[in-house]
Amino acid sequence: MADVDATLRMAISSIEGAIGAALVDYNSGMALGTLDSASGLDLTVAAAGNTDVVRAKMRTMDMLGLKDGIEDILITLTSQYHLIRPITGRGGKGLFLYLALDKNRANLAMARHQLARVEADLEV
Repeated sequence: MADVDATLRMAISSIEGAIGAALVDYNSGMALGTLDSASGLDLTVAAAGNTDVVRAKMRTMDMLGLKDGIEDILITLTSQYHLIRPITGRGGKGLFLYLALDKNRANLAMARHQLARVEADLEV
């Protein structure tokens, strides 16, 4: 099991094309930890903004009566992928992992798979 800092280091170092990672509390919008690979991405702003995305999706699922869980949310930009993965393990309720990827270097399928493994190793 890995703590927040080790988890974010693992995400950045093991996921090809990763340019930033954060662990975020979507109740407050606060980043509990961030790690940037010198991309210049403001992960604190990204954490707060993506909190709105998670809240909106959860609210929509509730209004639709969907009992399913969110595996991940993908935002595709011209040059980047942004992955949001709500934490499902014990103690992780209300948290999500956020990962920004360079679209030209990343393999999206592998990034999703590896982010799931990173989540499984996280101890909150």
